[in-house]
Amino acid sequence: MKLETITSALPASQLRHGANWLFSPKPLTLDKKTAKSITRLGHPLAQFQRASDSIYHRSVKGTLPTWIHQLLDSGKPQWMVTAQRSIAIRHNMPQVIRPDLILTGDEHKTSFALTELDSVPGGMGITQWLTQFYTQHGYDILGGEYGIRNGFQSLLDKGGRVLVSEESADYRPELEWLAEQCTNVTVESAENDQGADTPAYRFFEWFDWQNIPAAQKLASATKLTSPCKPHLEEKLWLALLWTPSLRKIWEKELRSNHLQRIRDIVPYGWTVDPTPLPPHAALPHLHAHTWEDVANFSQTERQLVLKISGFSELAWGSRGVYIGHDMPSNEWADKISEATEKFTTQPRMMQQYHAGKIIEHPYFDPETGEEKIMRGRTRLCPYFFTNNQGEINFGGCLATIVPADKKKIHGMKDGILVPCTVA
Repeated sequence: MKLETITSALPASQLRHGANWLFSPKPLTLDKKTAKSITRLGHPLAQFQRASDSIYHRSVKGTLPTWIHQLLDSGKPQWMVTAQRSIAIRHNMPQVIRPDLILTGDEHKTSFALTELDSVPGGMGITQWLTQFYTQHGYDILGGEYGIRNGFQSLLDKGGRVLVSEESADYRPELEWLAEQCTNVTVESAENDQGADTPAYRFFEWFDWQNIPAAQKLASATKLTSPCKPHLEEKLWLALLWTPSLRKIWEKELRSNHLQRIRDIVPYGWTVDPTPLPPHAALPHLHAHTWEDVANFSQTERQLVLKISGFSELAWGSRGVYIGHDMPSNEWADKISEATEKFTTQPRMMQQYHAGKIIEHPYFDPETGEEKIMRGRTRLCPYFFTNNQGEINFGGCLATIVPADKKKIHGMKDGILVPCTVA
């Protein structure tokens, strides 16, 4: 295969950023155990979201501590807080789940670390196009040739609209191409939408609501997916999973095998809460009494990732993510200070850093077309779709491979994008 074979097959829109990523002559090969583990994550992740939703509403009701919902409601307008508690959408849940999984381990064992759980993910159109392309060139791609398309169509089984905001406009070309592969699905401007309660897929973020005139109407719409539940889109849940005082609650909300599966893949995390601890207490696993102590950690102690939780333009695309050992000590201290100062309006969470496994994968030099080998780290993004009958289906998996010296793994011009196949 040559680079021209791929680029000449791209749709006129080139899907995104002028197809500004690296192409490869082949998909990423996963071993059978890893592939099986990934494709079976949909149900446990959906149950984790349901448990999170239940914990939030129990906190609102007063049968669980009120600090839980107060934390998750931080920084949101009152109308939105009211909307996400509405009885009309009480049982509505996100119908797309895409975890970000960092491939970890060594040559003897492959594992992964879940760093984010996205309910409004980009990349579906690109994944579908890459899957079709490599399938048509003889590869058996995980999820099947039309897995993403069929999954997306199942959300709008009788047709509907995809609402894309200006803030998310970079993703519009791939969503338009994906909609063309479906039946009776159109892509429309979120800013121009009238907010009708008819089937719609939301591709805008709730923090951008002031630029979307019909946002409050859409928030109460029962046929909008993902629904207006911004509390579920907070990264804080990955820290609350490990909060000692919530351990028994999680054990009651989730089946033991599902809870164990989630704990196996989610790195230990903390809510960056500046509330003073008693003199004899410490932040679990950090062996520190205050966040100021954490701010003064040495570089070797800073194998940590600080993140803005959500409801912010900095909460996606690796923006608002700070890797402790990859930044000067004074900058790390400043970010910790900022996190504690903004706790009540823009809470942050922290996770243990898990370094990605180094792999080798071929790619085409974009200038010469020459085939080269990259030593890099990988993020796997499997897509799961819940249809209107409640069935959860795996659609496909996009691999992003970036040079080994990059600490953050996301779509970039130096990154390879490929679907996955099984050895």
